[in-house]
Amino acid sequence: MTGKERDRRITDVGTLKALAHPLRMRLCRNLTLMRVATASQLAEQVDEAVSLVSYHLRKLAEFGLIEEAEPQSADGRERWWQLASDGVSIHHEDFSAAPEEAAAHTAASRLFAEQRMDMYRRWLDERAHWSEAWNRRAESSESALRLTADELAELNKEMLALLHKYDELGRAAETAGDTEGRENVAVHTYAFPFRA
Repeated sequence: MTGKERDRRITDVGTLKALAHPLRMRLCRNLTLMRVATASQLAEQVDEAVSLVSYHLRKLAEFGLIEEAEPQSADGRERWWQLASDGVSIHHEDFSAAPEEAAAHTAASRLFAEQRMDMYRRWLDERAHWSEAWNRRAESSESALRLTADELAELNKEMLALLHKYDELGRAAETAGDTEGRENVAVHTYAFPFRA
């Protein structure tokens, strides 16, 4: 892990709204994968104009979600960007004080879920182009558990710890030059109560 903050907690509506924009979320996701990038590189990845991407990067920076990175080339005109933290967390209790805050939190959560589902649909559409090894190991499952709210909190804590462990293993391996066979892997979890 880098020296960056792990899972910065977003607690204000302004920052939440800055992040909860479809293009900005895509830019953040691409910065997660690329680690550092210029507006031009990101514009190519998201198939948008450099000027539009630059505008949205400045908005993300204004709210401390991304920051300038060390230049990766000698071209002084290039501005390099990186995420300001190794993730963000958004909690219901931080947005439940007023109806407009709760509405912003719900809208952001829906956007995040839609983008995650779009990623999964893309995998389903493209999986014939992935090797048999990746197809055998990709997972989709659903579990219906009988838990208390405290047990659900503990389950979430343990799952996050496990994800952080594998994230650090992958980063350490890449730092050591072990990139053979490594791909980006999305892990989406939703844990919520429901009644039949």
